Formats: sequence, structure tokens, C-alpha cells
Amino acid sequence: MIIGLCREHAAGETRVALTPPNIQKLVDKGQTCLVEAGAGLAAGISDQDYIDAGAEIVDSTNTIYERSEVVLAIQPVSPDPSVRDEHLARLRKGQIIAGMLDPLGEAELAQKIADTGVTSLGLEMVPRISRAQSMDVLSSMATIGGYHAVLHGASLAPRIFPMMMTAAGTLKAAKVLILGAGVAGLQACATAKRLGAVVSAYDIRPAARDQIISVGAKPVDLELENNESEDSGGYAKEQTAEQLAQQQAALAKVLAEQDIIITTAAVPGRRSPVLITEEMLKSVQPGTVIVDIAAERGGNCAATKAGETINVNGVIISGPLNLPARHPFHASQMFGNNLTTLLDLLLNDEGVLEFDFDDEVVAGTVVTHDGEVTHAMIRNILGLPAMQLGTPQEEAEEKTGE
Repeated sequence: MIIGLCREHAAGETRVALTPPNIQKLVDKGQTCLVEAGAGLAAGISDQDYIDAGAEIVDSTNTIYERSEVVLAIQPVSPDPSVRDEHLARLRKGQIIAGMLDPLGEAELAQKIADTGVTSLGLEMVPRISRAQSMDVLSSMATIGGYHAVLHGASLAPRIFPMMMTAAGTLKAAKVLILGAGVAGLQACATAKRLGAVVSAYDIRPAARDQIISVGAKPVDLELENNESEDSGGYAKEQTAEQLAQQQAALAKVLAEQDIIITTAAVPGRRSPVLITEEMLKSVQPGTVIVDIAAERGGNCAATKAGETINVNGVIISGPLNLPARHPFHASQMFGNNLTTLLDLLLNDEGVLEFDFDDEVVAGTVVTHDGEVTHAMIRNILGLPAMQLGTPQEEAEEKTGE
């Protein structure tokens, strides 16, 4: 097969979907790999690095799409309406694309991709099961995001993180609170701890308590009812208005004691829950820094402005976007390893991508196929009826003789 790797064109995007070791692995398995010129430069990877790994460098994105059977990118179709039609126009029936498609937030775009006849893999849809952990792009990127959130908060804070005993006096360690103890939150806890801060964390999921302790942070107990706070995929469920109100009232007292607050709570495909209201902000002390990494979907803080750093009565509130792109070398390495592991699952003995919809990883990751939106969750969002995928039960029993 001919596999093409595109250069990213979105503003601020510095990652690349495959690194030279990933290319080498594919070439060793008999794949032909095309790489757009300059694809890895922003991540510190030269065209020569890709050539040495066995790739052919081509001149443009259009050439990649014209020649490739499979096209890989961080974002193969932009959600930006100003360029979306142009991106859709370069797709052709039977082609396969893989990357971040945000189908839960952009279901209509998934339908438009289906209309082109393209098979698309939405990497953010990889099921959160044990055997798919090595393919989980969201977790990999959240690891980078949680790490950078702490560095970002440290750069904005008027105080340093560690305690220091100096001739000029003793400097107290900064108090850091992490809201949301998913992958990003736990990495933020670990990073803040390494920098010497006194770290605490809060999450509505009971299972998060032990995870918080495991990374050296102290769990915050608000003594709230939190039954059924986690879905089957390991994500926090969206809370009711009453649950949020109770949480906010109890949390306001904790916020008043912090120096740096990092919020990470997100629900896939939904607006980020508001954990810090305008009223709660009044309890936050001047000089405190709030880093809201859920800003892209509205933010956990009511005052957050996506992509901006603002000052509200002395409280510094930052809503940085695309944190993994701040560390593109390792972010690309992790993304590329996730992607090639997924391709390993899909490639058959002849080196062709094969989609077995009886496999829950395949069924959970493929968004469109044969002109249809195939993913059950996306079909539900679009109001489409359920469809039969995989081998019908009667046929399966006949094949196995059961």
C-alpha cells in the first residue's frame, strides 16, 4: 500500500503524525511511504531523517492525497469552515484517512466525510480498554498537556514552586490544586510534585482517590455524593445542575487556600463543566494563577477566554490551547507510536488494511466506511438508525459449527 504523511497546516500545530522510526517500521513491512516536504520540521525532524528511514519526499499535500491509498495526519480534515470544503474535495472514494476528526463534536463533518466514500479513522475514538492502551492518542496527548500545564502555571505565577531555605529567608512551597484527575490531571500532579509544590487534587470519581495518592498528591474530599460519576470508558460523566452546585459551594473554600489551580475536567463531545463560577472566583486570592486546559470546549472556569491570559481582580486566568504542540518532538513520537500500533492491528498478511468490525477496537475507531457513518455513537448524534456491522450471528455460528 502507499501511505502518505501530510504536513500540518493548522495555525500553531507543530506536531507530525509519524516520526522516522514509525516510517522505518512501515517500510520494513513492505509499505511505500510518502512524506510531504517539511512535514516534521516544526517537531525537529528533517526531510533527510525521513529519507534515511525509507520514505519518498513529495512536494505538496495535494500530491500526497493524489498518490496515497492511506493518508495520515494529526488533522486530515480541518473543522475550520473556511478550508473544510477544500479539504473534503481532495478526498476520493475508497481512500483511507486517519487522524483527529472530533466526530463527537463535529458529527456533521463525519457525515460529509462519509459522503465522499472515504473510510476514516477517528483516533480520539479508540476504545479505552486494556489492549488498546498503546493506541490511545487522547491519553498520550493528555500526558503532554498535563505536564505543560504545570510549566505554564509556573511561568505565570509570582512565586516559585519549591520550599527554599536561604540567607534571605525561608520561601514556602507553592500550593497547587489540580481539578480533574484523569490522565492530564495525574500528570500535572506528578509534575508539580517534582517541582517541589504541595499538591492536592480533586475528582468526582471515587476510583481517582488511589490514583491521586499514587502520584504523590493529596486527595481533596468534598464529602459529596458521587455515585455513577464515571462512564464505562473511564471518563467522568456529565453532572446534573444540582451536583455541580453542591460541588462548587464546597470547592470555593478549597480554592481560597491555593497558589496555582489547574483545571482539566472534560466530557468528550460536550462543553467543559464549569467548576469555578464567577461567584467562586471572589474567594480566590489575588496572585493566584488558574490554568484552564479545558478552555477549548468552553473551560472549567467561567472567566476563561480560550487562547488568552487575563487578569480578573488580581487572579491570573489562562486558557492555553493545543498544549501537546508545545512539545512537538515527544508529542509526535507518542502520536506516531499510537498510530502505527493501530495500523499493525488493521494490516493483514498481505499488507493491506482490513476492517474487521467484530473487533471492538475497529468498530470503535472507524467513523465512516463505504459511504456510511458507521460509528454507533456518531449515528446516534446524527439521528441515524443503528446499522449492522461485523458478521451476523447466524453466519458466525455457521462458520464455527456451533
